[in-house]
Amino acid sequence: MVEMIGTHHGIAAKSPHSRARSWHVAAIVAASAFALGGMTVAVAQSLPMPKSPVTINVVDVAGDLALTQSGIEAYQARNPNLVSKITFTKAPAPELPAKLKAMQAAGRADIDLVLTGVVALSAGIDQGLWVKVIPDHAAKFPGLMDNYQPAAQKMQDLAQGEALVVTFMPAGPLLEYNPDKVKVPPTTPAELLAWCKANPNRFAYARPANSGPGFTFLMGLPYLLGDSNPRDPVKGWDKTWAFLKELNGCIEYYTTGTGAVMKELGEGSRDMTVTMTGWDINPRVLGIVPKNYQVTPFKNMTWVNDAHYMAIPKGLAPEKLAVVLDLMAFMLQPAQQALTYDKGYFYPGPAVKNVPLSMAPKESQDALKEFGRPEYDVWLKQYPHVPTLDAKAVVEAFRRWDTEIGAQKTK
Repeated sequence: MVEMIGTHHGIAAKSPHSRARSWHVAAIVAASAFALGGMTVAVAQSLPMPKSPVTINVVDVAGDLALTQSGIEAYQARNPNLVSKITFTKAPAPELPAKLKAMQAAGRADIDLVLTGVVALSAGIDQGLWVKVIPDHAAKFPGLMDNYQPAAQKMQDLAQGEALVVTFMPAGPLLEYNPDKVKVPPTTPAELLAWCKANPNRFAYARPANSGPGFTFLMGLPYLLGDSNPRDPVKGWDKTWAFLKELNGCIEYYTTGTGAVMKELGEGSRDMTVTMTGWDINPRVLGIVPKNYQVTPFKNMTWVNDAHYMAIPKGLAPEKLAVVLDLMAFMLQPAQQALTYDKGYFYPGPAVKNVPLSMAPKESQDALKEFGRPEYDVWLKQYPHVPTLDAKAVVEAFRRWDTEIGAQKTK
């Protein structure tokens, strides 16, 4: 997930993409030109393309550039008449909505495309910050929902038309542990609590509002604990909030991002944490976490799926909006989607159908062959899947965790 510590889903070190990116860009340009007969993706009739190339400013609050930067750069290479420059900036997800709101109040449009997880997306929907992509610009994306994988379709529904899913991961929650320290890993919340109490400060997870594994752990607990309504953190999570408060007693502190937890796990200051498919695979590929560390599912778990989105802040000039929409359509083509396998960072990655691993770059195929886990295929079929919470519920769940659980211990 090229995100730095402190960004949503972020890892401590950048994935080593840059040395291979130019080759990826060239390959994508060729594949896309072939697929489209050398033509730019169809443009919405109501939006004129710019008469001269524009600069596109991309902000990533989900670590998604690790998966999509090569594809975005390929769009620029293929369309020099439309794009003169693309800037990439990374930022923590919780800070973005306030920044966008201030910019829009001042009549400025300094950010053209946001790559986001559910956190900033939900806050932006709640505050009315995003362009309504669907149905306002549906002509740009023919067959959109039919092209998505079924589980990714459900994640797209959460966007309420204000963003498009660009990458997808079944996610978690899972437990990752050092097998030399944890001989019998917990498989239920009760067992996890007992282990944590017997081994204080050896289990950790990051602040859910800025961590994919923390987020899926928070949302997965109501299913594991049998809460009255797993979709309602206000009235339906009594067991979950009680469990988290008790678990809090044996946790030293909560980091502000997942990368810091993985670094502690790899260095040996923690023995166990919550994880997701991608956060298990990628830090082991990068050497942050030892290759032999293991994962286990919870008994009778429910997969809480995750996705990254492309969202457009309100206020763009029509000519620039036309280019950004065209870029978004480009990113949903198979050639660009195949790059999202990456080094397992958001495993598997592609949100659309018919993008097998064989389409991915060889380095991605090699990494997943060495560090992937065959048991994932079994678990993904064995346990049911649900999408993340809707926007308002996400905001409320994070607010309550921040005030009732992590207020005194987050650093």
